[in-house]
Amino acid sequence: LKCLHKHCIQADDDLKSMFVGTVMRKIKSRTWKKHRYFRLQEDCMTIWYKSKKAANAHSTFSVGDVEAVREGHQSEVLLSIADEFPPDRCFTLVFRGRRGNLDLVAESAGEAQSWIKGIRKLIDNLENMGQREKLDQWICDWFKKADKNRDGQMNFKEVRDLLKMMNVDMNEHHALRLFTMADKSQSGTLEDDEFVLFYKMLTQREDVLRVFQEYSGNGQKLTLQDLKDFLREEQLHEDGIQQYALKLIERYEPSDTARMLQAMTFDGFLMYLTSPEGSIFNPSMVELYQDMTQPLCHYFISSSHNTYLLEDQIRGHSSVEGYIRALKRGCRCVEVDCWDGPNGEPIVYHGHTFTSKIFFKDVVTVLGNYAFKASQYPVILSIENHCSVEQQKLMAQHLTQILGDKLLKSPLDGKILISLPSPEDLKGKILLKGKKIGGLEDGMNGVVDDPLMGEVSDEEETKSKQHLSKELSDCVVYCKSVHFSGFKHSQIHSKFYEISSFTESKARKHIREAGAEFVLHNVRQLSRVYPSGLRTDSSNFNPQDMWNAGCQIVALNFQTAGVEMDQNDGLFSQNGHCGYILKPAFMRKIDERFDPENPQNDGYKPLSLSIQVISGQQLPKVNMKEGSIIDPLVRVEIHGVPLDQAKQETRYIDNNGFNPVWYDTLQFTIHVPELALVRFVVEDYDKTSKNDFVGQFTLPFTCIQPGYRHIHLLSKDGTSITPSSLFVNVRITNVN
Repeated sequence: LKCLHKHCIQADDDLKSMFVGTVMRKIKSRTWKKHRYFRLQEDCMTIWYKSKKAANAHSTFSVGDVEAVREGHQSEVLLSIADEFPPDRCFTLVFRGRRGNLDLVAESAGEAQSWIKGIRKLIDNLENMGQREKLDQWICDWFKKADKNRDGQMNFKEVRDLLKMMNVDMNEHHALRLFTMADKSQSGTLEDDEFVLFYKMLTQREDVLRVFQEYSGNGQKLTLQDLKDFLREEQLHEDGIQQYALKLIERYEPSDTARMLQAMTFDGFLMYLTSPEGSIFNPSMVELYQDMTQPLCHYFISSSHNTYLLEDQIRGHSSVEGYIRALKRGCRCVEVDCWDGPNGEPIVYHGHTFTSKIFFKDVVTVLGNYAFKASQYPVILSIENHCSVEQQKLMAQHLTQILGDKLLKSPLDGKILISLPSPEDLKGKILLKGKKIGGLEDGMNGVVDDPLMGEVSDEEETKSKQHLSKELSDCVVYCKSVHFSGFKHSQIHSKFYEISSFTESKARKHIREAGAEFVLHNVRQLSRVYPSGLRTDSSNFNPQDMWNAGCQIVALNFQTAGVEMDQNDGLFSQNGHCGYILKPAFMRKIDERFDPENPQNDGYKPLSLSIQVISGQQLPKVNMKEGSIIDPLVRVEIHGVPLDQAKQETRYIDNNGFNPVWYDTLQFTIHVPELALVRFVVEDYDKTSKNDFVGQFTLPFTCIQPGYRHIHLLSKDGTSITPSSLFVNVRITNVN
């Protein structure tokens, strides 16, 4: 099949040498270093590698799975062999999701550069492809997989096997009819363009055609007026509709003639509907759109728990990689457990367990390097401190020396000390959260408390009075950890810069017994909620319950995929992925009384959400068993205040993951839209056991665009699975 990449290779020396292939060392540890032969496949998408010894064993990975290439000694594994191989021969491939890195050492600096630059070009190429090209590329990849005898042609048997691979269980008679229609040359096989034609007939979007024909005067095209009618009546666009319609034609209409006539063909209409503008997520809310000048406690903050762990809490591997991953996902509050280490160097690990250990100074270095890659807004470093005063001094020294002026060491100039500064005020700053001797005011008057005071957190009440180093205490400014003694007590005594931590069960108890008090407490100061110590498997609690009470720092195990991380990713996918989301107005005012358990207060206006699930496109296979095809169903879940928690499902479709059609309508009432998240889940129905997960997409209710929309599905660990999507029609109305 004529692929998109052929031309770019001839012209490019880096890609040429990747085609020829290169022997490099794959490094897993100081002692595991083995030669592997790496080569880029013709599709410019797959990298194939095999060991010299095993004659037939080889592996492949897709360029699309590579998130970044790091040059030099930028991973723990490569740092451990830094004395052996120079940095200009080393590089690391970082994969999306939760797959481990690939650390490589080339024979020469030149070869390393070819691979580093080549892979970066291929990643750029992919990122700049439109939906249409991505789909063509996807078809092209399938064609290659199915063309078993590599003759560039497909006979009917190969086509039938291909359909199975693509998750289609098609009536043989129907498949043969399409095959014969596509075989224009009547050769009994499909070549290049014939296969594309076959694919187009196979994927004919009847569901979209119905919508198109409803608005098209002649069934052939949408005039500018037709398109405006569609945008107004179905997509509920209001302002500047003429300019918007023209912009869509300019951007998505492939036919020059239609563009000149200011009209849209079916192809253009389909491209618009599968584009970001046709997505269920309002593109203007993907950007940074919120007011970032309010006090820190008025935002939900993306927060991670035990950030150093990549697996479970008992035996998991501690790694600075955990920090890099969380920070690159927009996390703004990371956690370190510090203990006394050998030779006076403090170490980080999950105390009293078998998790491996890393140096505190290495964590701080990574923090300095990655804190502001995904977002400019402040990062909070939450320290659980088990160190002796001597090693705490060293911690303070590392923080000051490595982070330099990124570390906030004194209150911001000229700010009257009555409330927390804003994310905007604190751009580019790292804040330490921990114990502090005395308060902010004392520091300003030069008064020093007895250094033996300073309570410890709930996490560690056993060593009741802990010695605190003045140097480390001085690094804590706006996030002083204090023990929580009740809402009454904190209302009278607590300071805006004090922060208490709650285990999930304590937080739930407070929400049940005094929800409105908890919301008010969080108007004034920060709260952190973390998973119960019993979650040794690093599972997560439902963060929604905590957000409902206005808790800002809801710390989750970022390394664990599942519905809770989907909710976290969903909430923080808006506002430029910056890690801060402004809380609703009723959670920022001292004089409001919002109770998550009883949300019907002033200005209470419930909404009705109606979702017609129309169809699915190219859903991935989950069961790799030969010939198995999914029976997909769609579940829509509402996560919000208890009154809004709900889920409904479509029926399941037998044996079709390729283009299932439902036309099932699901209805919900949303009482507190500002706090609701909507999660779309696709599962493979199984009557004998638990359904298999296929894909999901979660977004804030407030970010939904009504009308006919596509939902681009994500895998279990939050990465995209092009070209899998759902097509839905969404209506939001007032409940009378």
